[in-house]
Amino acid sequence: MSSVLRPTGRSGSTTAPDRTLLIRRLAFVIPGGIALLGGLDAALLLLGLPAPVTTERLPLIHAPLMVFAFIGTLVVLERAVAARRWWGFLSPLAFGLGGFALLSTLPFAVGQASFVLGFVVLLAIYGVVWARQASMATAIQVLGALSGLASAILWLSGVIIPLIAPSMVAFLVLTIFGERLELARISPTVNAKVERLAFACGMALSLTALAAPLWPVVGYPLFGVAMLATVAWLFSHDVATRLARSTGLARYMAVCLLLGYGWLVVAGGIWLVGGAVTSGPAYDAVLHAVFLGFVMSMVMAHAPVILPAVIRRPLPYRWFLYLPVALLHASLAVRVLIGDGRGIEEAVQWGGALNVVAVLAFVVLAVASAIAGAPRVAKNEVVA
Repeated sequence: MSSVLRPTGRSGSTTAPDRTLLIRRLAFVIPGGIALLGGLDAALLLLGLPAPVTTERLPLIHAPLMVFAFIGTLVVLERAVAARRWWGFLSPLAFGLGGFALLSTLPFAVGQASFVLGFVVLLAIYGVVWARQASMATAIQVLGALSGLASAILWLSGVIIPLIAPSMVAFLVLTIFGERLELARISPTVNAKVERLAFACGMALSLTALAAPLWPVVGYPLFGVAMLATVAWLFSHDVATRLARSTGLARYMAVCLLLGYGWLVVAGGIWLVGGAVTSGPAYDAVLHAVFLGFVMSMVMAHAPVILPAVIRRPLPYRWFLYLPVALLHASLAVRVLIGDGRGIEEAVQWGGALNVVAVLAFVVLAVASAIAGAPRVAKNEVVA
């Protein structure tokens, strides 16, 4: 593999190869950032609010831009870095180019096919990881990639987004679930039996995600049950439940994680009680509980750890990173619990607009923290 794609293991290095590495990695990150901006613009249009760019196409691609082109690009880029195979970078490239295709005037099929390719390469990456060390954590992430591949293929074949939403949800939830299991293995409560239980939850989530649109009367409630079972495992065994009592970065990450798990409870409950929600307030509530409340909270939690590993530049934790986290969850509560729950359109709009502000604020503050570098520590201060 080319040396400019291989992690160097040195932090803060400014050598020419490291600068080249940074540029090349940013070439994969930037398309994801553009997809994020396009997705947020589309969100404003869907809310009936003014937006910087107004096209008929944007509202139709809001979910794929956020799930595949933005989150997908970041997720698979981290996997490609870990796999240390040059061809692995074809996966984030495909997701990024798929986002560009959706934002352009090209037929939707171009972007859809690009996402399918991205998932195929992602599965090959997991094959490399599995060959190095087979584990239940990797198996769960493979289930997530298969769910994502299924959703991309179904969308390419003409299935509407509301019907593939469960598989899109399963892709991200299982990917993150697998990561959390990998970290939870250091916990004394996690043994082989508990890991098998986690895999059973993952299998149930992936299978019911496919069953939901086929047999909606029973499929969606079962999907909700599988979601709640997954959350129960996380609350029982994730190290975040203990790290929430720590300080600094560890506590910040734990708080983000636990808040995200709470929103999965909301989503699972809606599917369990409401069944096949494919439109209206319940649909808005369940998708944003997952994709904003859970997934975006995971992004905020892991950014100080994942981004340095990907672009080889530190993202120091600072207290003000809590600000966009608080705004995200408070505004989502207004949107979902008051707006969608009580049918108050103004609350949906205000909450949605503040959701956008929270995401953009996190990006700005994260960049500011990275530029500022590591915070100074007083001589008599103990670093946790």
